[in-house]
Amino acid sequence: MSEVSEETESDLEAVVEYRCETMTEFGQGDRVRVDIPDETDPDHERFHGQHGIILRKISDDAGSLTNDNRDSVVYRVELDPGETMDFRRRDLRPPLDGESMDSE
Repeated sequence: MSEVSEETESDLEAVVEYRCETMTEFGQGDRVRVDIPDETDPDHERFHGQHGIILRKISDDAGSLTNDNRDSVVYRVELDPGETMDFRRRDLRPPLDGESMDSE
């Protein structure tokens, strides 16, 4: 097994960080799925698995508490049942394959 140079390791870390930043970045009009896998989370039963549309992004100062600026974005989502809720990026994923705007 060969050793990885510090430069290569740094490059790999940058790629991983970039992918993490871009994988869950959503914009207005994007279709999303709510993913709250922790069954003890109070919102799991109510929202997990629902789909909706990003209405807008809202900024707050949560990133200053977590040292991750991505946490300072809240996504306002109109869920398919018509309810509007705010979610953090960690609770949103792209819709499941085959999920369309007309799906229930």
